[in-house]
Amino acid sequence: MWAREAGEPLPRPVHELYTFANLQELLDFLDWSCNLMRTQDQLARAAYGFSAREARSGVGYADVVFNPVHWENWRYRLDDLVEGLDRGFTEAEQDGLTPIGLCVSLLRQQTASEAGELVDWMLERLHPRIVALSIDGNEALAGRVSSRFADAFGKAAAGGIHRTVHAGESSGPEGVWDAIHLLQAERIDHGVRAIEDVSVVKELVDRAIPLGVCPTSNVLLGLYPDLQSHPLEALRRAGVRVSVNTDGAPLTPTTLEDEYLKSATAFGWSRDVVDAVARTSIEASFCDEDTRKRLLAKLEEQPL
Repeated sequence: MWAREAGEPLPRPVHELYTFANLQELLDFLDWSCNLMRTQDQLARAAYGFSAREARSGVGYADVVFNPVHWENWRYRLDDLVEGLDRGFTEAEQDGLTPIGLCVSLLRQQTASEAGELVDWMLERLHPRIVALSIDGNEALAGRVSSRFADAFGKAAAGGIHRTVHAGESSGPEGVWDAIHLLQAERIDHGVRAIEDVSVVKELVDRAIPLGVCPTSNVLLGLYPDLQSHPLEALRRAGVRVSVNTDGAPLTPTTLEDEYLKSATAFGWSRDVVDAVARTSIEASFCDEDTRKRLLAKLEEQPL
């Protein structure tokens, strides 16, 4: 639909559209797809549609990471981009659909100056839709660059802005270590390759830093050959706080309920374990405290 409206040809046949050999292919497709949305009305419709999909999966709240760099038509119009998305999310909430918080993300290839400018913008606006600062991108391509962004993340922390970091996916455990010690991460998205270093696992446990794990995405992008080989359960048994998530919806062919079902089946999770993982997802989110209390109470009353 978006490609038709923009008059853009598909980059490959429809049946191969969401097939990616690696993370970089997914990121390239993300650039293409984000640039199909060229008006605020399109942004609002996309935001509403996302909230509706989450509601169908029974999601009570979702943190959504979005990186302005992927939205080339909006990259230097961040206020307009956020306004369009906010309009759609607000309408969705008014219709009883899933509430959404936005985590504004840096790309690893950006400069320290650009990172500082983004944090300054966040501190000036304090937009109620924006809940956190993030950083994403291909760690294998960009290299170990967390030190470049340490000042920006430190400024965000001092200003009361939450921090989440994509790490330990296309990098090894050193990416997770950097996220903790250089970027003051409160949550790490992915983080699964921490399992390769017992000292990093211990750091996650000691600091009670949760991981937002996306098992299907990790398998589809070739990190692990199958779900049975995925370290989610090993991390959980080691005492790491883990939650189950989708990644890049709708770019990966899964839903949140599918992720829970697949994980519970692969690892033999009991109902208590599933509920504990769901509890972590609520506790690790950047929603407001009233929403957190409501979701935790609902989970207590109606276990998964």
